[in-house]
Amino acid sequence: MELIPVIDLMGGLVVHARRGARDAYRPIETPLSTSADPLDVAGGLMSLGGFRRLYVADLDAIAGKGGHDAVLARLAARHPSLGLWVDAGEASPEALARRASEGPGRPVVGSESLASLDEAKAALAASHGPLSLDYGPEGPRGPLELHANADLWPDEVIVMTLARVGAGQGPDYERLADVIARAGGRHVHAAGGVRDAGDLHRLAEMGVAGVLLASALHDGRLSRADIAAFTG
Repeated sequence: MELIPVIDLMGGLVVHARRGARDAYRPIETPLSTSADPLDVAGGLMSLGGFRRLYVADLDAIAGKGGHDAVLARLAARHPSLGLWVDAGEASPEALARRASEGPGRPVVGSESLASLDEAKAALAASHGPLSLDYGPEGPRGPLELHANADLWPDEVIVMTLARVGAGQGPDYERLADVIARAGGRHVHAAGGVRDAGDLHRLAEMGVAGVLLASALHDGRLSRADIAAFTG
């Protein structure tokens, strides 16, 4: 199972994501970095272990307030062997195809950014990247058929339970089990709620292909030894 650190970008800084309440996010304070500068925080995360990928949520871009592609380009230049998964709220085939071919990063299609099933199909065809099945406290976000019909999913799927992000309540095991059961061999990634190494081992036993991590890395609940057990 792959461990994938996450950074959330807002206003040029890394912010502390919690329960999907984006208006309340504040610049992150972490022992891994002396500042909330994205390059400093990413460097601190990379110092913890041999991560192959970094997930970036560009919250300003998702909200339609500009984006952080210049920051992403600097990240890619500093860590050339690091794969970037980027959720910038892109839904148009043109924008997704451009990021897929030119970068920076590989586009993530977030279901919350999709207005219809036809838009979802066009976006996934253009992106050739992972689909994030987004769930808020109210339930699935985006076209309901996209959540229900696994035949529409690409090879890599992220189960993003926003209410669990930064909450320390544990992963959404029930929803993950349902998605894995319907995924037909697709790679399913968990996002939100990991507390400790026990959660990682349980997710691995369930067949989760990867897990997105932030809080448990910053506050030390996952030790270097815990990380090394999965990253080698």
